[in-house]
Amino acid sequence: MVKFETAIDREMLTRLSGNAKEIEIIFDDYINLLRQKRDTYLSNPQLQYHLMFSERDKLRILGSSWIKQDPSSSFGFFNRQGRLMVTIFEDQKKQVRFQIPTKDAVLLAEKYVQHLEKNGELAIIETEENKRVSLILVSKVINQKGRIVGYIEQIIELNSSFLLRLRDRMKLELMFVRETGQPLLATNKTLLSVSKDYVRQVITQKSDLFFDIDLKESPYGVFFYPLNWGDSRIWLALGASKSETKAVIRNVNIAFITVIGTVIVFLILTSIVISSWILRPLKELVDALQSFESQEQAITIPVKNETEIGLLTESFNQMFKKIWQARADLRRNVNELQIANSELKETQTRLVHSAKMVSLGQLVAGVAHELNNPIGFIFSNMIHLRDYGTRLIQLVKIAEENPEKLKQAKQEFEFDYIVEDLPKLITSCEDGAKRTKDIVLGLRNFSRLEEAKLNEIDIHKGLDATLDLLQGEIKGRIQIYKNYDPVPKIHGYLSQINQVFMNILSNAVQAVEGSGQVWISTIHVKDLKFKEGKVQISIQDSGKGMSPDVIDKIFDPFFTTKKIGQGTGLGLSISYGIIDNHGGSIQVKSELGVGTEFIILLPVRPPLKDLQGSVVK
Repeated sequence: MVKFETAIDREMLTRLSGNAKEIEIIFDDYINLLRQKRDTYLSNPQLQYHLMFSERDKLRILGSSWIKQDPSSSFGFFNRQGRLMVTIFEDQKKQVRFQIPTKDAVLLAEKYVQHLEKNGELAIIETEENKRVSLILVSKVINQKGRIVGYIEQIIELNSSFLLRLRDRMKLELMFVRETGQPLLATNKTLLSVSKDYVRQVITQKSDLFFDIDLKESPYGVFFYPLNWGDSRIWLALGASKSETKAVIRNVNIAFITVIGTVIVFLILTSIVISSWILRPLKELVDALQSFESQEQAITIPVKNETEIGLLTESFNQMFKKIWQARADLRRNVNELQIANSELKETQTRLVHSAKMVSLGQLVAGVAHELNNPIGFIFSNMIHLRDYGTRLIQLVKIAEENPEKLKQAKQEFEFDYIVEDLPKLITSCEDGAKRTKDIVLGLRNFSRLEEAKLNEIDIHKGLDATLDLLQGEIKGRIQIYKNYDPVPKIHGYLSQINQVFMNILSNAVQAVEGSGQVWISTIHVKDLKFKEGKVQISIQDSGKGMSPDVIDKIFDPFFTTKKIGQGTGLGLSISYGIIDNHGGSIQVKSELGVGTEFIILLPVRPPLKDLQGSVVK
């Protein structure tokens, strides 16, 4: 059986090796295709000219036309000093977008620049755990005089979808692994749990690159194979099912066990006849054990002899007394924990209320500032209106008492100017009153406290109402870009969803120092779990961004990067709880110096929990 299993493993290894070489050919095709496209780009005199004079807008237009016909996921253009000028990429909707570094410069490493000056191109692999593997080709651009004018970067992103397509075609499980042994991407989560040290030992010694592992409770044979990309290397793990092999071996084992089992049954029957007098006291002990759970008080089994069974019975009596006492102690502790849990919930409710009051205070301060402007010029206009009214009343009295002095009085009181300016003053007051009404109406539509029940929520109206309330911080400083796709209304609590929008949008506005941009987009996505799908809301800013350490803690209660007195650290934690209770999810992507993006997914018809009050997660 061992030789048979070894032969099957050898055949499986041959198959996996062939599949690995097929994927290696795909890598070779990728780099050859990038080089072909690269050679076409390098011969373009417009590229040489725009790089020489660092014309970002021209490079963006040129790259946008190239990326639609290129296998690359993104382009990057660097000037002759190795400074990144612009990046061109396609978003999830296959729309071409670009990114220009705003603050900190993005530079090619000095060793990469030296390598490019000597060799002309640099092929490297960059990885991001559980997200993607980036195949990068950087090439230098030379003008007609043979001088370096810049560099062009082509990137192919390999994500989990790439591995899933290969799995469906080859009927295998696959995983990418760093040379350090760290798993990156896999078609099966069980592969990611393989020990990092074990993988590093396997690929370092290269003695036995084939081993067994259980995936989804099914045996698999796994083979490691190196994939080269220029001077960089990444390891590919391929796994094939061994279920059929194990089934054959299992059938043979069953036949063997059946024979042995028959002999054992015969011996057991013989033993029962001989030792029945021993089993009788054991049965009494078993009956006592079976009644153990139903007893509310400690019980004692009589000890009838001094044999081993008698000693066992006595030990059982002592054990039961200890367990009964432990059960009583456990009930008392449970009651104490329930009381403590109740107090903790009350404290938590007060903390959430405190956080809401802080947010309300900041919101009211902003609204008060917005109301001050229209009310101010209405008040100032009233002074002139009172003066004009007084003059007109005097003119009416003169017309009644001394008509012959009316003409002279009209000149003294500047009647013609009043006739011209009075409609303007009235129109100005009407505009101020309308602006005040719009601000108050926006605040009322945002809160909708009278609708603290389940509703059909219009996501776009909620976003626009929130933006209206933040106009005091936005206008004259931040440019808002909206990309609203037609999306269905979702089932949920309007005030809570608006609270999430307020927390995230206010954070985005505060993250932008000086002038900047905020992008808001919505799309309707399909989901196997929810029949009517989900609504995805993306809120992205061009602010200062966050470090990975901050991102890991961003949803923790009481964690904040703001100064003391400017934030409680509960806003995003409460938002996380609201989205979770609506059956959705919230993700954050951020990069220092580039900006932050929050992605919210909300089911159209979620299995809603009790949402009367936010829950801190």
